[in-house]
Amino acid sequence: MEAAQRQKQVLIINAAPMFREFLREKLSSENVSVEIADGRLDSFSKVVRILPDLIVIDIENSFSEVMDLLERKMSDPNAKRIPVIISGPVMERAQISSLVQYGVVKYFSKPIKFDIFFEAIGKILRVNLSMDTTPCVLEIHHNGSIIFVEVAQGLNREKIALLKYKISEMIDVYKIKDPKLIVMMTNLNLSFVDGINVELLLDTVTADERIHKRNIKVLSLEDFMDEFLDGHAEYTGVKVIKDLTTALGSLVGRNDSGADATDIIADSILTGDDEEAAGMVDIRFGADAGEGESLNTEGSLLTVAIVDDDEVVRKILSQAFVSLGITTETFDSGAAFAQAIQTKNYDLAILDLFMQGVSGYDILKRLQGMERKIPVIVYSQAVQREYVIQALSLGAKGYLAKPQKPEVILRKAMEVLHERI
Repeated sequence: MEAAQRQKQVLIINAAPMFREFLREKLSSENVSVEIADGRLDSFSKVVRILPDLIVIDIENSFSEVMDLLERKMSDPNAKRIPVIISGPVMERAQISSLVQYGVVKYFSKPIKFDIFFEAIGKILRVNLSMDTTPCVLEIHHNGSIIFVEVAQGLNREKIALLKYKISEMIDVYKIKDPKLIVMMTNLNLSFVDGINVELLLDTVTADERIHKRNIKVLSLEDFMDEFLDGHAEYTGVKVIKDLTTALGSLVGRNDSGADATDIIADSILTGDDEEAAGMVDIRFGADAGEGESLNTEGSLLTVAIVDDDEVVRKILSQAFVSLGITTETFDSGAAFAQAIQTKNYDLAILDLFMQGVSGYDILKRLQGMERKIPVIVYSQAVQREYVIQALSLGAKGYLAKPQKPEVILRKAMEVLHERI
């Protein structure tokens, strides 16, 4: 009788909390043993003690520290042959290629495409790692204390599992007090066959104890959702609502001090975030956007569209984005931008609401009907409650009231650009 196959071991080094915990949960569920190491001394001692089948290194800050670890690994006769996968920022091709001599077999530029990432791990370990390939667009962003989760096309169990860590990380990074959650599922047709995945989604969004169930609203047009919640006492408090205006009103209107809902929106939605997005990890699937990263892959530039009839605003924002190495295209009218999006793709749009002819609202409506979604940050002088809610209802990912310092716009842009799972 053949001996049982030895359990494979993976050592994860210096990974951000969300990245680390998602990897640990996924690999452990596939019967792969996972060890975690942080810091130079801890990392090398575990490499030589465990002698894992694979080392996964996440580069956050110090590349020199990673090179030191790789050189020490190569000096040890038992560890030198251990394959290494690295995830990190976009690097020059020559720099990536130089890592081959240290046993690095894959380099994944962030944002990581996780289906391709796990496929690479499976090949190295010679194990079959299961992956849910259901088409799914899942985005998460926040305005003030309200976290928006948008789910479209389908329910993908891998992305839903990742969402749990993404929500908790967002609360931690932005120090959100009394967080509230809106799960937007209006583009999903659901029935009883989706029950197990809906249950996983609700378990995920209710997992963080800092979000009270009474502060979770599910935006869905399906009667199935009402019936599903009625049959599950563990989700008592979670409510299904048919339109975003009602959902927003029920959440921002909840205020013990008696402040007007308009004031709450002005305080929590119209103002910029002062916290840095340090530690945020953006994770995507290769099926969402092209091929995976490998040792010979370079990153591509981001392109931001700035749509505003104020020339000064266009110039200031363009200079701010260009200073970060981001390409910009400016449009002095909604009509010009509406024509451009017929043939061009943009990673983000900064959009004024009130322009002659085609307004910002018209643009948001057109974008809703497009197959490829362009995330939008509204940048407008309008601060009335109805304007804000209408823009968010039409899919805007953020709303900033004019005027703002360029760094506030950039921080919000970076947050939105790192939201899609």
